Amino acid sequence: MARIARFLVLWDTPSDPEAFDKHYREVHIPLCKQLPGLRRFTLSRNPAPIVGEPYYQVAQLDWDSMTALREAFAGDIGVRTAADGAVLRGWSAQRSMAIELDVV
Repeated sequence: MARIARFLVLWDTPSDPEAFDKHYREVHIPLCKQLPGLRRFTLSRNPAPIVGEPYYQVAQLDWDSMTALREAFAGDIGVRTAADGAVLRGWSAQRSMAIELDVV
């Protein structure tokens, strides 16, 4: 069974959606795409709630292993990406977690 590591980021509705989206698109995505070993970066929009309130945006970043994910954020671009996440948190609350997925 294959296993991958995923960094999951959940964003609440920003105080200024236009500014948040612009910064995310123009600054944060380009930083994320430079993370070493990143295999896939998906961004979910326009949620359809089933139970409870939906998140404004969900980002999923995948690596081959948890070790590769940790190494990506330990380097210079990872530190810069995390620092930019703090900028985005000025507009929106964020929840995040690193998880391992079994591909079945």
